[in-house]
Amino acid sequence: MHFPGKFPGKGKKVRLSSKEAGTKLRRLAPRSEKSAGSSPGTRRGRLVSAGYLFPSALGVLLFFVLPFMIVIFYSVVDNPISRQFVFLDNFVSVFNNSAFRQAAGNTMTFSLVAVPLAVVLSLMLAMLLESKIPFRSQFRTFFLSPMMVPIASVVLIWQVLFHYNGMMNEVLAFFGRDRVDWLNSSFAQVVIVVLFLWKNLGYNMILFMSALSSIPKDILEVAVLESATPFQIFWHIKLRYMSSTILFVTIMSLINSFKVFREIYLLKGDYPYDTMYMLQHFMNNTFSRLDYQKMSAAAIMMAIVMVLIIGALFLTENYFGKDVEG
Repeated sequence: MHFPGKFPGKGKKVRLSSKEAGTKLRRLAPRSEKSAGSSPGTRRGRLVSAGYLFPSALGVLLFFVLPFMIVIFYSVVDNPISRQFVFLDNFVSVFNNSAFRQAAGNTMTFSLVAVPLAVVLSLMLAMLLESKIPFRSQFRTFFLSPMMVPIASVVLIWQVLFHYNGMMNEVLAFFGRDRVDWLNSSFAQVVIVVLFLWKNLGYNMILFMSALSSIPKDILEVAVLESATPFQIFWHIKLRYMSSTILFVTIMSLINSFKVFREIYLLKGDYPYDTMYMLQHFMNNTFSRLDYQKMSAAAIMMAIVMVLIIGALFLTENYFGKDVEG
């Protein structure tokens, strides 16, 4: 292929190959973009941006990345003093530990029950409050009020309700039923699930209400004109537009399910009833014994599981919500 053209500095027409023509045109192309990118104002803006980002990046490096690297190091040595490399021995020891297995099983059971309930119930409450029922503001305030209650007060309320001589047993006695030791029986984890829902439903509900209000009204009106049922509108339109919010609420609920250790610790201390013994109890008790290598191995195993779960949630959200993003 030949390229006829007339170039500056030449008094006659020349015939160039496509490769030579491309090279020539690149040399003659305007360099405004390059000059703009290397202008003093642009360089100054980049330096200012880097200056604002530096404190945050330094904080992440010092308080997150570096400690995690130290945890990885501790997980593959026998102890922090001799520092003999043992590879996966600490992981095997932790996995074979009965306390770790019990804590991991209780935590998994709690999260599998509490997180889906928190997502579904908060979504139902948000849709209920979006249906223009009377006393909407009062209901919203009622469900948001637990967020303003300090943890110590929450624990005190739960002790009043579920103590052996508490209010729930007084109600049971009124109806002729036997008393239940709620916090030292098989009902202990049920009490914690109820506490978790009571504490987190309000925040999740507000997030879902915001997502519902952002759905385009014209799409909903077209669906109604096309005789779509309420279930079809919810399943094919609302859920798809709320996919990113559902992902966020699920991840936040999962994180909060691990934070329930605070309430359990204040209720029952280091060693609660068997079904209330969570991974955080195992970590706390291991730390108190200065068994850093075992605690580090457990932390890494827990982090790997969390990354896998959150990755699966992101893939699911991307599959169901990709057709409404843009």
